[in-house]
Amino acid sequence: MEADYVIVGAGSAGCALAYRLSEAGHSVLVIEHGGSDAGPLIQMPAALSYPMNMARYDWGYRSEPEPHLGGRRLATPRGKVIGGSSSINGMVYVRGHARDYDHWAEAGATGWAYADVLPYFKRMETWHDGGHGGDASWRGTDGPLLVTRGPRANPLFEAFVAAGREAGYPVTGDYNGHQQEGFGPMEQTVWKGRRWSTANAYLRPALKRPNCGLVRAFARRVVLDEGRARGVEVTRGGRRQVIAARAEVILAASSLNSPKLLMLSGIGPGAHLSDHGIPVLADRPGVGGNLQDHLEVYVQMAARQPITLYKHWNLLSKARIGAEWLLTKKGLGASNQFESAGFIRSRAGVEYPDIQYHFLPIAVRYDGQAAAEGHGFQAHVGPMRAASRGRVSLASADPAAAPVIRFNYMSEASDWEDFRRCLRLTREIFAQPAFQPFVKHEIQPGAAVTSDAALDAFIRDHAESAYHPCGTCRMGRADDPDAVVDPETRVIGVRGLRVADSSLFPRIPNGNLNGPSIMVGEKASAHILGRTPLPPSNAVPWINPNWAVAQR
Repeated sequence: MEADYVIVGAGSAGCALAYRLSEAGHSVLVIEHGGSDAGPLIQMPAALSYPMNMARYDWGYRSEPEPHLGGRRLATPRGKVIGGSSSINGMVYVRGHARDYDHWAEAGATGWAYADVLPYFKRMETWHDGGHGGDASWRGTDGPLLVTRGPRANPLFEAFVAAGREAGYPVTGDYNGHQQEGFGPMEQTVWKGRRWSTANAYLRPALKRPNCGLVRAFARRVVLDEGRARGVEVTRGGRRQVIAARAEVILAASSLNSPKLLMLSGIGPGAHLSDHGIPVLADRPGVGGNLQDHLEVYVQMAARQPITLYKHWNLLSKARIGAEWLLTKKGLGASNQFESAGFIRSRAGVEYPDIQYHFLPIAVRYDGQAAAEGHGFQAHVGPMRAASRGRVSLASADPAAAPVIRFNYMSEASDWEDFRRCLRLTREIFAQPAFQPFVKHEIQPGAAVTSDAALDAFIRDHAESAYHPCGTCRMGRADDPDAVVDPETRVIGVRGLRVADSSLFPRIPNGNLNGPSIMVGEKASAHILGRTPLPPSNAVPWINPNWAVAQR
């Protein structure tokens, strides 16, 4: 069992890597602990709440008790299936804001500014606007990842955008194009009614090549010899074996499992490794640190008219939608139902959006529990750039033990201020004339929850992860003691080893992380192959000209 390149993790970045490295003629083996993504629970977009709550498809991780959220342990799902988290996520497609990547470059990730990454975003996608307008020159036309927009048939989707306009915010035809800021249609990784995960987009085509293979196994550690990665020790069929890498080992196992594997391999904070009896081969204090996520709440409104998806929240209707989808790949089952979006700035002096909205025409939780009040709708909202930072560490030297995940959510006073502002701005949007025919009353937080203290209590009790953990193997300059990988994605201090997934984000980008994670796989493949980077883009993104003096 050996190949030129051994990739750990068949997720968003790992599948893209497998496709590009095998396309270049190299032999590739992808190690994946999870199983098949076949069947309607993963492939039907509207069924998204099922796979992320199933042990068959999810690692089942939970955070440590969060001291600033009342000691709650928050669900932290990660995909344990081919396609990784792209097979269990909400299928929302967001590139992130241009300034996010400019910040990466300023923080030491040279060559990862927006001008540098935009060509890879374009290369990876084939974009279909569905007749809703957009910025074709900013988008890709022949990449493996198929990106579409929902039908937006429910009048609530347009009401959300209209309310944003009435509140004084811009409208954008394409938040992944020239202008992120504003309200407009949301994009999804769905094609012809099916979830378009990286398993469908990248891995299946790659596995048709004779030089690419998939190994169902549990990765235990990277095997290092004289400072060089030689392969990956796995458990397979109840036996341990080493899958050898002739060129390089690439960790693409998620922002939770990639740092865990580095530490199990002797790469990480020296004292922490020694505490667990692991020989220190490279003392990198940044491994596992810099953990970030997006936290969000649902602002829920009871509906005045019975037009929400709640009318389908019964076994008979679900069966009918499922049957229609199985037969035709059409109908309500063919969309994730996130079809309108918003990106706004929280206050004057913020240069680019720091609040994101997902709008949903039903009042429901991620675990599939509908609001008891019946017909309703909701906006998921939270700050995009929280100041809090956490850490992933080892529970023990046993590879089978789950990592210790401490997000340290809401540990900074500014995060509370930002979150309160999110809630107050959201209420203002729902109070606009466009929603008058539809809003009956506020379900959650509830009209009486207005003071800072009351809002804080609501946030403490109800904030949930948006499932965007990242940053735990931060990319930076090779001489930065807290950086884990250099701008070529090489692990600093070790030869023949790279990390290429959301772990290497220096700072969390705006929006959902599947798109940026795939981009990392695409761009990392160019570094691994020693290719000249794609020419930087000259496109100039829109920044609100009044950002310094006005919130909108």
